[in-house]
Order: sequence, then C-alpha cells, then structure tokens
Amino acid sequence: MFLRQVRFIDFPKGSGYPFDLPAFQGVKTINFEHCVTFLVGENGSGKSILLEAIAVQAGFNAEGGSRGNRFATVSAHFELSDYIQLSWMPKVTDGFFFRAESFFTFATYIDDLEPLISDPYSAYGGRPLHEQSHGESFLNLFTHRLGNRRPALYLLDEPEAALSPSRQLAFLRILRNHEQIGRSQFIIATHSPIILGYPEADLFTFDDGPLRYTFYHDTDHYQITRQFLNAPEPILRELFKGE
Repeated sequence: MFLRQVRFIDFPKGSGYPFDLPAFQGVKTINFEHCVTFLVGENGSGKSILLEAIAVQAGFNAEGGSRGNRFATVSAHFELSDYIQLSWMPKVTDGFFFRAESFFTFATYIDDLEPLISDPYSAYGGRPLHEQSHGESFLNLFTHRLGNRRPALYLLDEPEAALSPSRQLAFLRILRNHEQIGRSQFIIATHSPIILGYPEADLFTFDDGPLRYTFYHDTDHYQITRQFLNAPEPILRELFKGE
C-alpha cells in the first residue's frame, strides 16, 4: 500500500452538501490496510465525492484519467478535496482515476490526442475506445492501462457500469494479478455484489451514519441480491402489490 490514510480537516460551518452528509460526520481519519478497499453505499451517500477528493489531492484529473490528462466538462467541483489530507508511505505519482459517468468524455479526449502523440491507443487495447463496445472498452482499459508494473494508485468509481457478470469476474482476475505483483493499490466505489466479493479487501459503508468498516455479508448489496436470487417470486409479488 502507498496511500495509508485520509485525514479530514474541520469542515466549514453551514456549507451544505457534501459537508453535511451523514457519512462524514464525526469522522477524523480513514485508514487503508489492504491493497484493495471498497466504498459501498446508496447513491448520493458520499462515496463518489470522497473518491474524487482523493483523486484531486493525488494530482489526478477531477473528471478521470491520470496526472497528465486534463479535460473538463463542468466549471467547478465540490471542494471536499480542500478539506482532506493524504498520508503516503511512500508517495506515488502514477495511477489512474476511472469515472464511469465521464468515460465517454475521456474516450473523446484520447481520440483528440491522436494528431499530437504517437499511438495514443496502445494503453487501451490498440483501438479507439469509441470503436469498442462499452463493456469491451472498460475491460481493455482495466487490462492495458492498469497493466503497468510501476507502483500506482488506482481509484475506480463504479467499474461495473458496463461489465456483464462474466466480465466482472474477469475484472476480479485483474485485481488478483495486481495484488500478486504487489505494486498497486485500489480504492473502488461499487454497487456490484460480485466485485465486492473480492477476498481480503476492506469495505467501508457510507450508509446509516458515519462511514465505518463493514463485512461483505453485512452489506445490503449482498443481502438483497442473495434474497432475490433465492426467491424472486415473493419479492416481486410484494413489490408489485396493488397493481
């Protein structure tokens, strides 16, 4: 591991979102003890905002990419990054910030680099990302762009967004390969019960109050999926009752 801790600085009073999110109240530090850490919680709970803040503090582009990528589609971002500090041992400058919601813009940015640099697609499977299916482009990015052997920090926001269940399993194999090499650290925000099942990872939940450590089988993602797969009919009857 390289990023060992995120420390929260006192938030400004009465500043609203995201500083008033329940997940951040009373939390002073987040410690990273394994090379893979998952952030879980409902939409709007704060996990993506925190991942963005870590990315900005680490020097990555706020909308995705590495330190050298610079593009933006909006003029401002929530400034949680001004109120956290990162503790490294040692500090690394290589890595990548993946955001599913802005991946189309990132792919366009890579296309725009083609007249400026030689073979901008070598790190993405050798083909323009827009010429690949959504799932194929995601997996090629994870396979090739995340495939270097230099010490690196990877921040991934909803990597499952375009991955079928079988490709989510392939993604777990990529994580395992990185862990065995021992030069990568991953912090991943996800809703996927498949991805969350990766062994010996830390899980932090952003639901039901201040963020805290949790266990895979205690997450709603696991429990709801398990209940549905075991007995979908009664759940659907209750869901559609009254129609």
